[in-house]
Amino acid sequence: MPDQTTSEPILRLGTRQSPLAMAQAYETRERLCAAHCWDESAVELVPVLASGDRIRDRPLAEIGGKALWTKELDEWLGEGRIDASVHSMKDVETHRPEQLLIAAILPRADVADVLVGAHSVRQILPGSRIGTSAPRRAAQLLNARPDCEVVNFRGNVATRLSKLAAGEADVTLLAAAGLARLGEHGIGTRLDPEEWMPAPQQGAIGIECRADDERVKSLLAAIDHRESHEAVLAERALLAGLGGDCRSPIAMLTSREGAAMTLRCTLYSPDGSQSIRGEARGTAEDFGWVQSFAQDLLGRLTAGMASVFGHGST
Repeated sequence: MPDQTTSEPILRLGTRQSPLAMAQAYETRERLCAAHCWDESAVELVPVLASGDRIRDRPLAEIGGKALWTKELDEWLGEGRIDASVHSMKDVETHRPEQLLIAAILPRADVADVLVGAHSVRQILPGSRIGTSAPRRAAQLLNARPDCEVVNFRGNVATRLSKLAAGEADVTLLAAAGLARLGEHGIGTRLDPEEWMPAPQQGAIGIECRADDERVKSLLAAIDHRESHEAVLAERALLAGLGGDCRSPIAMLTSREGAAMTLRCTLYSPDGSQSIRGEARGTAEDFGWVQSFAQDLLGRLTAGMASVFGHGST
C-alpha cells in the first residue's frame, strides 16, 4: 500500500469543472478512499476547464464533437499533471488515444431519461418546443411527437432548468443519473428505459489513466465494477461498429442474465421520421456478436439515415 504519511496525494484525479463533473469526481474519490482505507486527502481533485464548458451557444457537432469534453483532460494526463481523469462515459469519444486506458467503471447508475415540463411524452402539448442539443433525444421526440419543434438547449443541468423556467422551451429531457448525483430529486417524470431507450453509456462514470501506468491501474482496479464495465465496453463496441458520431441519433440499452448480455438498439434519422431497431445477445468474452449486430443494423439503413452513420465516432 502506498505510504499515507507523506503530504503528497497518492492520486491526482482530473475532472471538468461543471457541478455534475465535480459530483462524479467526489464519488470516485469516496470509492477510492473506502476501497484503500485512505484519508480523503490522499486523492487530490484537479478541476480542468474543458472547451465544451466554455462554448455553450452551439451544438457540439458544429464545434468539434465530444472531444471538447476530453481534450484538456487528455493533455494533462499525457503531461503527467494528473494521474487519472474522471469522465461521464456518454461524453467520451468511441476512439480514444492508444496511450490512454479506461481502467475502471463505477457501478452504473439509473440509465433513464427524465422528462421535465410534461407528465409523459403523450401529454406534451401539441406544437411544444422541445429543448435539447442531443440528436438522440431530438430524434426520439420527433419520432414520437412529430407535431413538436426542437430548439437548441445546451448547458449544465441548472442552466437548462433555468432556460426552461424562462420559457425558452416548453419541455426538456435530462439524465436521471445526473439529477441524482446533484441531489436533485422529484424533478420531472422518469421515462422507462425499456420503452424510451437512453444514450449509449448513459449513467456510467469512467476513470481513465495512462496505459503504461501500472501503479495507477492497480489502484483503480479496486473500484472497477465488472458488470458495468462490460456493458459499457459492449455499447462502445456497437458505437464503433456503427461508425456513428456526435450527429448520429442512437439509443441503446444493455441488460443481462448471468454472463449473457442482451443489447438493444434503435437508430433514427435526424428528423425522427425513420428508425430501425434490433437486438442481439452474447457475452463479454468476445464482442464478435456486437460487430455482427452493427453490420445488420447498417445493412438496414434508409437513405435518410445513411448520412449520419458509418464515418467514425467523435
